[in-house]
Amino acid sequence: MSTFTVHEPPRRKNEEAASPDRFAFVRDGFYFWAFVLGPVWMLYHRLWLVLLMYLVGTTGLQIALWTLGVSGAVKFAVGLLIALLVGFEAGTLRRWSLRRWTDRGTVVAHNREAAEHRFFDRWFDGTSASYEPPAPLRPAHVPTSDHDVMGLFPEPQSRS
Repeated sequence: MSTFTVHEPPRRKNEEAASPDRFAFVRDGFYFWAFVLGPVWMLYHRLWLVLLMYLVGTTGLQIALWTLGVSGAVKFAVGLLIALLVGFEAGTLRRWSLRRWTDRGTVVAHNREAAEHRFFDRWFDGTSASYEPPAPLRPAHVPTSDHDVMGLFPEPQSRS
């Protein structure tokens, strides 16, 4: 099962609610194609600023390695580690590019289509297509007195 984060786009003019077709579902986990073809994957997902930072960072790093005179094996290893980092953090990079969108929570499902069904089943009322955001999560227990222990030290004490 995969975990997806759901992002609602900003509303357009004369739009009461964002269209469900424009919602973004971002899977958490390793992205193979981001690992193998990082810049192409970034272009495909329109991550322009991420691509620019990637190109500047990797170019600067390779120039620094060349200036230091390290071997080709070290340069290859550094490039491979950067590709692994991009593969593991691809979901985070996509979520960062959606930072102006509203985060609507997480969904656990086998694939994206199942995640969409599960999310929109909770999102929309079964009888009408009215816009109803899910209720925010509330903590199960809120400390009500000073005697509740939080952490290792129950009460602050002064040193004598």
